[in-house]
Amino acid sequence: MLVPRAIPRMDFLVLFLFYLAFMLIGVVTICICSKTHCLKGLVRRGAQIFSYIIPECLRRAMLRFLHYLFHTRNHTFVILHLILQGMVYTEYTWEIFGLCQELEFSLNYLFLPYLLLIVNLVFFALSCETNPGTITKANELLFLQVYEFDEGMFPKNMRCSTCGLRKPARSKHCSVCNQCVHRFDHHCVWVNNCIGAWNIRYFLFYLLTLTASAATMAVVSTVFLVQLVMVSDLYLEPYVDDFGHLQVVDTVFVIQYLFLTFPRIVFLLGFVVVLTFLLGSYLCFCLYLAATNQTTNEWYRGARACCQHCPHVAWTPSAEPQVYRNIHSRGLWSNLREIFLPAVAHYERKKK
Repeated sequence: MLVPRAIPRMDFLVLFLFYLAFMLIGVVTICICSKTHCLKGLVRRGAQIFSYIIPECLRRAMLRFLHYLFHTRNHTFVILHLILQGMVYTEYTWEIFGLCQELEFSLNYLFLPYLLLIVNLVFFALSCETNPGTITKANELLFLQVYEFDEGMFPKNMRCSTCGLRKPARSKHCSVCNQCVHRFDHHCVWVNNCIGAWNIRYFLFYLLTLTASAATMAVVSTVFLVQLVMVSDLYLEPYVDDFGHLQVVDTVFVIQYLFLTFPRIVFLLGFVVVLTFLLGSYLCFCLYLAATNQTTNEWYRGARACCQHCPHVAWTPSAEPQVYRNIHSRGLWSNLREIFLPAVAHYERKKK
């Protein structure tokens, strides 16, 4: 029986919903502004404001710390990734798994997140340790023959200003790893490695299993809370509001009650739901790039080239607008085969 007492309806629930909304709006705003010059302008103005508040010594220390985090190879985000994953699975094991067993959930259903975790860690390790396709003097000529030059984004006879090597089409020098990478996609701080032709397939599987594990945990947590409400007949009991009147239990009250009774489980549910949304969106974007045979680097540079035609963006007179054409797409199945069966990687393995 539900104890008829006054429970504040809005305190924790509203704060928690505001927290989730703030996180989502912030992420979406950053994603939108990163494609324009808005974000750079905001960062520049913010830096100017903080320069008057923060002492210079502290500012320099912060800049050195940020440079270490995002512009040098380090294992900070790898360790953070493993800690967050460990905390989520610890909470799942400590509370949800045991309570679900009491409600006679299927063990196959409960062990699915652990199976996805094992597979995810395998592809995580492969993404971290696999050579992304580093261009060296020994394989420079081999990479030059893989893709044709489009004479726009990737012109012929260009040399890397840092490495001094001839730049194959679709390659880029990574300032973090200090190396040129074949079919460069991006540098991922979470795996502390570049994502290129030879490890993009591992990265996609890593992203897929990470999204699936978050979604599975969200489903298990939701089903557990719903089952708990159904078994306890919570929705049939009246409660006393702040004014001393009996009220019929509604959905908002049930969520509030569950949040007060199982705060860690509800917080975990909110976290994995947001994580599923963010990872799923990024996974769809990566699959779109794979299906159209584009890289993140090419997509970004192509978007910037399109912005040259925008009347609200100021460009130097010497910068001539260029239209990006994707000449590397050969159809869906050929594009996916190129991602998951890179020919140059097989050649290198056979030669060794």
